[in-house]
Amino acid sequence: MRIRVTLDELITRNGLKAKDVARAVGVSETHLSLFRSGKVKGVRFETLARLCAVIGCQPGDLLRFEDEGNEPPTRSAD
Repeated sequence: MRIRVTLDELITRNGLKAKDVARAVGVSETHLSLFRSGKVKGVRFETLARLCAVIGCQPGDLLRFEDEGNEPPTRSAD
């Protein structure tokens, strides 16, 4: 299992520049770059909210779950 960050796709689709998004969100370009590459271990809800406001998306639009096919199945809670 893996969570993939789709921020680059959203920035491109909306005709934005990463440096402008970083400035509007209030984070450094370096921090935004780390988030875009999936190299951060966490992100504050406040930052997610600002990203969504600037880009015009929902938090779920920024992340995508990808099943790599080698994970054991999860057990259902009966």
